Amino acid sequence: MPAVRGDGMRGLAVFISDIRNCKSKEAEIKRINKELANIRSKFKGDKTLDGYQKKKYVCKLLFIFLLGHDIDFGHMEAGYLFISVLVNANSDLLRLIVQSIRNDLSSRNPIHVNLALQCIANIGSKEMAEAFGTEIPKLLISGDTIDVVKQGAALCLLRLFRTTPEIIPSGEWTSRIIHLLNDQHMGVVTAATSLIDALVKKNPDEYKGCVSLAVSRLSRIVTASYTDLQDYTYYFVPAPWLSVKLLRLLQNYPPPEDPGVRGRLTECLETILNKAQEPPKSKKVQHSNAKNAVLFEAISLIIHMDSEPQLLVRACNQLGQFLQHRETNLRYLALESMCVLATSEFSHEAVKKHQETVVTALKTERDVSVRQRAVDLLYAMCDKTNAEEIVQEMLNYLETADYSIREEMVLKVAILAEKYATDYTWYVDVILNLIRIAGDYVSEEVWYRVIQIVVNREDVQGYAAKTVFETLQAPACHENMVKVGGYILGEFGNLIAGDQRSSPIVQFQLLHSKYHLCSATTRALLLSTYIKFVNLFPEIKQTIQDVLSSDNNLRSADAELQQRASEYLQLSSIASTDVLATVLEEMPPFPERESSILAILKKKKPGRVSESDVKEHKMPVINSAHGDHVESATPSSVTSADLLGLSTPPSLPPTKPLSNTDMLVDVFGDPYGPATNNVANNGTSAVEDHLKKFVCKNNGVLFENELLQIGVKAEFRQNLGRIALFYGNKTSVTFSGFSADVILICLFSLMDSAQLNMQVKPADTTIEAGAQVQQYINAECIEDFSELPLMNVQFTYNNLPQQLSLKLPITINKFFEPTEMNSESFFARWKNLSSANQEVQRIFKAVQPMDSEMAKAKLLGFGIQLLEGVDPNPDNFVCAGIIHMRSTQIGCLLRLEPNRQAQMYRLTIRTSKESISKELSELLGNQF
Repeated sequence: MPAVRGDGMRGLAVFISDIRNCKSKEAEIKRINKELANIRSKFKGDKTLDGYQKKKYVCKLLFIFLLGHDIDFGHMEAGYLFISVLVNANSDLLRLIVQSIRNDLSSRNPIHVNLALQCIANIGSKEMAEAFGTEIPKLLISGDTIDVVKQGAALCLLRLFRTTPEIIPSGEWTSRIIHLLNDQHMGVVTAATSLIDALVKKNPDEYKGCVSLAVSRLSRIVTASYTDLQDYTYYFVPAPWLSVKLLRLLQNYPPPEDPGVRGRLTECLETILNKAQEPPKSKKVQHSNAKNAVLFEAISLIIHMDSEPQLLVRACNQLGQFLQHRETNLRYLALESMCVLATSEFSHEAVKKHQETVVTALKTERDVSVRQRAVDLLYAMCDKTNAEEIVQEMLNYLETADYSIREEMVLKVAILAEKYATDYTWYVDVILNLIRIAGDYVSEEVWYRVIQIVVNREDVQGYAAKTVFETLQAPACHENMVKVGGYILGEFGNLIAGDQRSSPIVQFQLLHSKYHLCSATTRALLLSTYIKFVNLFPEIKQTIQDVLSSDNNLRSADAELQQRASEYLQLSSIASTDVLATVLEEMPPFPERESSILAILKKKKPGRVSESDVKEHKMPVINSAHGDHVESATPSSVTSADLLGLSTPPSLPPTKPLSNTDMLVDVFGDPYGPATNNVANNGTSAVEDHLKKFVCKNNGVLFENELLQIGVKAEFRQNLGRIALFYGNKTSVTFSGFSADVILICLFSLMDSAQLNMQVKPADTTIEAGAQVQQYINAECIEDFSELPLMNVQFTYNNLPQQLSLKLPITINKFFEPTEMNSESFFARWKNLSSANQEVQRIFKAVQPMDSEMAKAKLLGFGIQLLEGVDPNPDNFVCAGIIHMRSTQIGCLLRLEPNRQAQMYRLTIRTSKESISKELSELLGNQF
C-alpha cells in the first residue's frame, strides 16, 4: 500500500466535516447515502483505484458504520479490517469467510497467519472456536512456527478459551503448553503466561507443573541486568510486564513443596525487595511505575504464601516507606497491602510499628480514599495492646470525617471497643461518644449492643445510668442517645435515684423534655420507660399517669402510641403492687446472639474475600430491648460454644462479580473470566495440600476457584469448638439449591460411640450473585481421632449441578490447653512417660528454612505451651499441653531438636496414649 499522501486524506476530513455541519438527521442521512453511492460506484466500476484511494474509502465506510448505519458492501476491499470491526459474531457472513481464514492460517507468510489469528480473536465466537479449535493449539506448539506467530496463537487461544473452555486439549498438550515458559523469545513467554494463568484457574492440578518453570523464568529476569534483556527492558526495569504476570501465576498455588524451588522463589522475592531499596536509575515516572508494579505484585505473593516470616516483615517495612510518599497512588496501595499484612501472625507486630504514621495520614491526608484505607489499617492493626489509643484516634477523626465513611467508622469503632474492652465503663463511654459525635450514623445494632452489655453486667449498670443521665442534660441530644438513656434509666435509674440531682422526678422530667422532639418509635420506647418508673418510683406515679392520659397520647394519630398509653395507664391504675412488680421486673440477661454489625460492615465494603476479612472480629448482639422486641439480623440458638464465651466469627465481604470492564482492562495481564466448569474437578488436590496450613492456624481461605470461595474461622476451648464457614459467590449468577453437609468418616471408637460430635446449622439455600452466606458448626471432642470430617458442598450454577468434597481442618491438636511447667516438673513428668507405648519419635529432613522464630510460631499455633529455659540446649524447643476430651484429659510433653548442620529435626512426643502421640507427631512433623 502506498504511503499516505501529504493531504492526509483530505477527502475523509471533508466528509466528516460535512456530517458534523448537518442541521438535521435527514440531512445527515442524505449526505451519507450520497457518499455510499459514490463509494459503491468506485468499487464496482473503477479498475484503477490505488491503495491510497481504497484506504480512504474504507475509512469512510468505517466512519459511517461507527455512526450507526449498516454497511452491506465493501467486504472484499476492506478485508480483515472489515471482518474484525464491521462483522459481529452472529453475522451470516462468517460462514463464508471461514475457509479464507483457514487458508491464511496455513500460509507460509507470517503476516497472513497473524492477520487470520487477529481476526479470529477479535470475533471470538463459539463458531470460531469450533472451526479453528484444533488448528490453533497445533500452531502454538509446532516447532516450525516462528516466534511472532506463536505469540499471536497464544493470545488467540486465550480469547477463544474464555468463550469455549473445552477448546484446550488435555493430556500431552498440557506439558507442551507449560514448557512455553522456557521459550527463548520473551514475547512468546509473555503471551503464554497469560494463557497458562487462565488455564490454571480452570484446572490447577493439571497445570501445577508450571510452578517450577515460572519460578525459574522469574529468577532469570530478576537477576538480569537491563542490558541482558535490552529489547524487553522498560526504563531500566527488565521485563516488568512478564514479571508481574509470573508473580500473579504463582499466586494460584500454595508455596512450592520442593525445597529447591521454594528456596529459589524466596531468593527472587528477596532480590525484588532489595532492588526496591536501590537508588532509582531514572527520574522518569515510567521507571518508578514499572519498578513499583513488580514490587507490589511480589508483596502480594508474599502475603499469599503467608509462610516466610522474614519476607513478610520486610514487605511490611518496605510498604511503610511508601506511607509518606508524594505519590497518592503509592500511599493508597501501601495502606491497602498493610491491611492484609496486619492479619498475619508473622507481620502483625511489624505493622503496628507504623501506627503513628498511619494516624498522621488520617489527620493530614487530602485524598478521601487514602484516608479510608488509613481507617481500614488502624482497624486491622488493632489488638489488646493498642485498642484504647486507636479507638480514641478514630473517635477524634470521626468529628471531621467525610460523611461517606462515617457509618463504616462507627461500626468499626463499636466492634473494636467491645472486642478489646477490659473495663466496660470504657466501652460505655466509647459508644456514648459515638452517638454524641455521629448519632445519625449509629445503626440500631450498635445501640442495641451497649444495652445488652449493661443489662448483662452488674458491675457497669450504675455507671451507665449515671453517664447517660449526665449526657442527656446536653441542650442538643441525638435521638439515639434518648433511646439508650430511656432504656437504661428505665431499668437502672433506681441506682442513681439516691442523689437529689438525679432523683426520680428529675430523671422523668429530663427524659420527658425530649419526648416531643422525638419520632413515634422513640416515644413508644419512652412510654415503656415511664411505666417502668411507676414500678421503680411509686412516688411519681401520678405524674406519669397524667402524661399517659394526655390527649397527645390517648388520642395520638399513631396507633402504637395510643395503644401503649391506654394499656400502660390501665396497668398502672388497676394492677396491685405485686402484679405490677412482676410484670415490670428488671429485664433478665440477654442470650448471646450473633452480631449483625459485621454484616452491615460487609455491605459497606463489597469486594473480594481475603484472609483479613476472615480474621475480623464479630460479637453477639442484643435480642430484645426494654420489652420492645428487636430481632438480631442473624439469630441462632444458644450452644455450648456460646456458654463458653467464645466470640462469634466474622462475616466475609461479598465477592465482586466480574463486570465487562474487569474483563477488558488489565494493565499488566489478561484477566480470566469465570468459566462454567464443575467445581468437583477444580483444585481439590490443592485443597488437600492447603489443609496442612490449618494445623497451626484457625483462620483462612479454605478453598477457592472461579465460582466459589470458602473461608473458615474457628475457636476452640477445652473439648469444645465453634467453626464458622463462609461461602462467597464470586460470579454474577445466583447459586440455587445450596447445601453443605458434614460427614464423619471413621470417627467412631470400637464401642461404636462417636469420637467427634458435630452439630451443623444449615446454610441458606440461595447465594445471590456477589454475596456470601455463613454456616456454623459446633464440635465436641469425645475421644481422640485422626480422620478429618468431610464436607460435601452442592449447588446449581447456570442450571449446571456443582459438587465439591473437602475435609474440614478439625484436628486433635485443636483441643489443646497450653500448660505452664517449670524445669523440675517437666522432667519429672517426662521420666514418668518413658514406656515404649507412650513415646513416638521421628527424625525428618527440614523442608523449610530452619528459622527459630518460625518454629516458635508453629508450635504456639499448634496450641501447645512453649516452655522457655527448660531444656539445657537453648536451640531445642520444649512444650507442654493437655488435650481435652469429654470425659478424659491427656497430658502431652514435646521436644523438638533441630540439627542445622544436617538440616534435620528430631521430634519426640510423649503422652499417656499411644494413638495420640502418633497423631500429634504426624500433624506437627509435616509443618517443618
